[in-house]
Amino acid sequence: MRILAHSYIQPNGIWLNQTCVKSTVGEENWLKAIYQNSGVEYPKFYKMDDLSKMSFLSSELLRKFIPAEIDQENELALIFANHSTSQLTDTKFHDSYAVQGNPSPSLFVYTLPNILTGELCIRNKWYGENCFYISEQFDAALFIDQIQFAFNHGNSCCLCGWVEAKTDGSHECFLFLVLLSEEKLDINTLNNLYKTYKNE
Repeated sequence: MRILAHSYIQPNGIWLNQTCVKSTVGEENWLKAIYQNSGVEYPKFYKMDDLSKMSFLSSELLRKFIPAEIDQENELALIFANHSTSQLTDTKFHDSYAVQGNPSPSLFVYTLPNILTGELCIRNKWYGENCFYISEQFDAALFIDQIQFAFNHGNSCCLCGWVEAKTDGSHECFLFLVLLSEEKLDINTLNNLYKTYKNE
């Protein structure tokens, strides 16, 4: 398995293959700024929760790296994970009925973290397998095991992501695109790539 490309989003900007594509230092609405800079026209973006927005923006950068011979509708698997599930949206939804007395259907839709994979599938017409795991922390071994499982069951490409949107403002989205190949992807390589983006 071989990593074809990777991206990272946090409140200071978005990176593609470790190169900053858009800096949002000092931007109050940084996700909107990244979207408007992307040149993508997708009005549904504004209705999404932050998990979905980050994943959408990152995936738009990575789509062009999917080899032309890949049957994206059927051969691409999505493997995502985080620690806080949909904490930020859950809190907003709770406030909509407990504080404002008006439960918000538009927020309720996003009170499951795997909704982001649904958004990506709708956008790109990806009909393959998709899953979302909850993990204490970024777990390279989990991703590698699940990628191998996907490849053993007919997939030839995987879009993987660690995506967090917390109530304390801790946002990050690390996406990486993996292709079936003879090469071996080891845990240290994937861990080091993630840590490089986090400056650890």
